[in-house]
Amino acid sequence: MRYRDENKVLAIRESAIDMVAKDGLENFGINRLAKAAGVSPATIYIYYKDKEDLLTSISIEEGLKMTRATLKGFDPKMSFKEGLWIQWQNRSAFALDNHKSAAFFEQLRNSTYKDKMMETISDEFRKNMGNYIENAVERGEINRMPLEVYWSVAFAPLYSLIKFHNEGQSLDGRKFKFSEKIMKETFDCVVKGLSK
Repeated sequence: MRYRDENKVLAIRESAIDMVAKDGLENFGINRLAKAAGVSPATIYIYYKDKEDLLTSISIEEGLKMTRATLKGFDPKMSFKEGLWIQWQNRSAFALDNHKSAAFFEQLRNSTYKDKMMETISDEFRKNMGNYIENAVERGEINRMPLEVYWSVAFAPLYSLIKFHNEGQSLDGRKFKFSEKIMKETFDCVVKGLSK
C-alpha cells in the first residue's frame, strides 16, 4: 500500500483550483491536471476515484474553508449591524486572500458540484445564519423578508466591490482598489437599507 504524499495531494488540489478558475469545468481534464501538478495521471487516481470524485472533494474542502472563514468571530446572538459587519470583514478577507478559490466557486455555481458542496456545508452555515436573522427580526432590527432579497441587499454590494477590485477598475473604467473605507461606506448604506 502506498503512503499518502501530502505534497502531491496539495499540488493536485492547487492545480485543479487554478485550472478550473482560469479555464472552467469544460476544459478540465485529468491529463492536463497531472501535467500542471507535476505528477502522473496514475498518481491522481491513487488519491481520487475519478474526475468527479476529485472535483467534489475539492469543492467540499474549499466550501468548508470558506464557511469557517465567514463564521470566524461571528455569533448569531450579535446585533444585526455587528454581525453583518463581521461577515463583511470575513467574506472580503476570504475573497481577497483566496482569489482563485472565489473564481473556482464561480465556475461551480452552475454545476452539479455546487449541490454536493452545499449539502456538506449548508447545515452549519444555515443554522448560524438562520438564527442570526431570526434574532434580528425578533429584536425588531430588520423586517422578515425572503432569503433572496436579504442576500441581494446584504452581500451583493460587497461582492460588487470585490469584483471591481479584482478587475482593477470601476464601471466607468477608472482605477479601483478595495479599501476598508469604501467597504464601510457601502456597508453603512446596506445597513440603512435593511434596518427598520
